[in-house]
Amino acid sequence: MTALKRSGVTSASSHLVDPRFLRHVQLWLMAAPFLFGALLLVVLPAALSFALAFMRYDVLAPPTWRGVENFVVIFRRDVFWIALRNTLVFAFSAAPLQVFGALLVALLLHPERRGVRLYRAVVYLTNILPDVAYALIWLWLLNPLYGPINLTLSWLGLPTPAWLVDSRTALASLVIVAAVRVGEGMLLLIAARRTVPDSYYDAARIDGADRLRIFWHITLPLLVPWLLLLLIRDLVMAIHSSLTPVLLMTGGGPGYATTLLPFLIYEEAFTHLRLGEAAAMMGVIFALIGPLIGLAGWLTHRWWGDHAG
Repeated sequence: MTALKRSGVTSASSHLVDPRFLRHVQLWLMAAPFLFGALLLVVLPAALSFALAFMRYDVLAPPTWRGVENFVVIFRRDVFWIALRNTLVFAFSAAPLQVFGALLVALLLHPERRGVRLYRAVVYLTNILPDVAYALIWLWLLNPLYGPINLTLSWLGLPTPAWLVDSRTALASLVIVAAVRVGEGMLLLIAARRTVPDSYYDAARIDGADRLRIFWHITLPLLVPWLLLLLIRDLVMAIHSSLTPVLLMTGGGPGYATTLLPFLIYEEAFTHLRLGEAAAMMGVIFALIGPLIGLAGWLTHRWWGDHAG
């Protein structure tokens, strides 16, 4: 009798706990290691960089308060505005191309058929290669004299651009290098495509819709949330993660054609030891990507909330 009473109390108390609360607790516990790593490796360094943006610091002497003078100095420098313009052109060119390429490859490799997993692995290889190795491979591919791309173009009788050594094509070359890395986006969109019920496509085929109309009226609208999040992610990555290809492939040149903000920050901090001004430039990058991250969070919460019901 006592056991029955205890089980009844336990059963009754379990009904008092909101299942959604338990789900949130589970999600927070699962995210805890990542959140701790983000706090230690991202939030804390970002806070220190923000503080350093208001100081004069050259590593050789203790930091001294400078106020907003670092921002005034960088805003007066032409090279900063060149780097900012190049960064925005690079990001808003590479990110849409990445998303479009990921969507195209995902649609091609979505159906399960013989050999498709090998093709997916080959595409994803571009994302698991280290940035240094990836940049060096493209440095060889884009060599204007003996690179495979120009040799192929010459064999076809087509113009052979100077690519990285021509100020007119150098930034476009970096855009191409970034746009080819579509592996992560491909996997995301393949997973998103599998959430679309097959009954939608069956009904459309019965009504006589061709593939183009099916894509335009069913597939694309249902993939829009993932496409938007992927675009924002690629914009953020293009703005703040372009140091390696610039450093290894162009050195910011020719001239200032490929001088992007991450590379300029690297030069200011580690070549000229102007860490305060470099931190101020980092603050500008935070100002660029902060609204994008906020928009991504808002879209994710709104979309997830609508579907959580």
